[in-house]
Amino acid sequence: MIALTTDPIDVASALKYLQSSQAGAIDLFLGVVRDNTQDRPVDRLEYEAYDRMAISEMQKIADEAHQRWSILRYTIIHRKGTLLTGEIAVLIGITTAHRADAFEACRYIIDTIKQTVPIWKKEIFTDGEVWVNAHP
Repeated sequence: MIALTTDPIDVASALKYLQSSQAGAIDLFLGVVRDNTQDRPVDRLEYEAYDRMAISEMQKIADEAHQRWSILRYTIIHRKGTLLTGEIAVLIGITTAHRADAFEACRYIIDTIKQTVPIWKKEIFTDGEVWVNAHP
């Protein structure tokens, strides 16, 4: 399951989707809006995406991960729009038989998304704003 949404991410629903009787591990990564960047207070973030291409690229990343690790189920959900501190911006969920595969696949997916998927982040500070480049 891959999605872009303006709605809050429902972690419980994602976890329910990831459950499998074959699973020995479910790894969830939650990217959360923090209240500061490089000692500057963050008021909020704004995400924009080229939706169709972003979904396609995330699918490609998931397919690559599936070829490298024995993934039983996965989900990638990324928010767009305005997010306040404490809100979940991205959820990556991986279900595997063994924990090492789940950890490695999850890290690969989030790192690759940040490098290649057309989703852009603007940080809004109390004293200005800046578009953020991908940072692997």
